[in-house]
Amino acid sequence: MLRPPEIGSQERAWHAETVFNVCPGCGEYSDEKGIDPSGPFAICPYCGHRQRFVRLPLFIVTGASGTGKTSVALRLAADMRDYVCLDSDVLWRSEFDTPEDGYRRFRNLSLRIAKNVAQAGRPVVLMVGGIPEQFEACPERRYFAELHYLAVVCDDEVLVRRLTARPAWRKFGSQTYVEQERRFNAWLRENAPKTLPSMTLLDTTAISEEETARRPLSSPGSPGRPAGR
Repeated sequence: MLRPPEIGSQERAWHAETVFNVCPGCGEYSDEKGIDPSGPFAICPYCGHRQRFVRLPLFIVTGASGTGKTSVALRLAADMRDYVCLDSDVLWRSEFDTPEDGYRRFRNLSLRIAKNVAQAGRPVVLMVGGIPEQFEACPERRYFAELHYLAVVCDDEVLVRRLTARPAWRKFGSQTYVEQERRFNAWLRENAPKTLPSMTLLDTTAISEEETARRPLSSPGSPGRPAGR
């Protein structure tokens, strides 16, 4: 059986970053193509080639570690056959650790992967930490009709208990890490309604793991129940 050649993580990341952004007209690369929503078309800034693409909404599930994002992801992946669920953690590399610019390269790459997947005609649910302003400022944001944000949160005490109860090999129990996630969780609880666009909150403090995974399927604006239905 013929098998594709093995490639390293850097080569895979480079390929993910170039697909779709290379103009089929002139061969130049750009992630700053103009967007004409009437097609929709992506317009090459070098030769003006107009490339039709599929423009769908994107659903982003964010939250601190320990709030229940994994439960949501597993349930959505099993139940939402009309959507594609992606975990952006698989893309992470140490070079993306740039808090000074809001992890811009990592956020933009996550959106780029979601954009490429969406060209098959199925909306994407992206599991990724972060806040709206970090995604809305990315060039790849323009390829989506709209972004819907769900922030999974819980009480601080519950979060700390969940993180410290995890197996040691996962390295989630250090005081520094727990405090980092606690602060992010508290920030989301306080600021989710104030962000632009705002985030829908899902508090998992007093609900079961099964209910945590079921709630996003019935929330307004969610993959299971788009806004207006």
